[in-house]
Amino acid sequence: MYDTILFPTDGSETAKAAADHGVDLASRHDATLHVLYVVDHERVTQMAPDLGSDHVKDTLQEEGQRATSEIADMASAEGVDTTTSVREGSAAEMTLSYAEDVGADAIVMGTNGRSGMDRLLMGSTAERVIQNTELPVMTVKRPDE
Repeated sequence: MYDTILFPTDGSETAKAAADHGVDLASRHDATLHVLYVVDHERVTQMAPDLGSDHVKDTLQEEGQRATSEIADMASAEGVDTTTSVREGSAAEMTLSYAEDVGADAIVMGTNGRSGMDRLLMGSTAERVIQNTELPVMTVKRPDE
């Protein structure tokens, strides 16, 4: 049923909790797990005035390599084939584009469960992905503090 599963990560605790679900799903279906980290231009723009955009991009690229490698190592320990990628752009748009590029059959991702004003102001990457794809999307909420 699933040959290619996309797991976008931002390196957060929520993403790490969701990774268990992504790895499990890939393992059960003998699917390849694609682990994606997006260097989000919005985040770079917010941080760049104080640090310089090149420095921020480099730091986020390094974070992306670390985050994707961590999930790939976890998947490999369970016998799941993985591919990792770090890309630049809008997190939701790049997730959707990457899913199309690799022919993903499903997406598994964490969600921070924002509500109220936070959701209104910041939006939700998971929500944007769900609204703009025909693929099944499994979302995993942030673990309880």
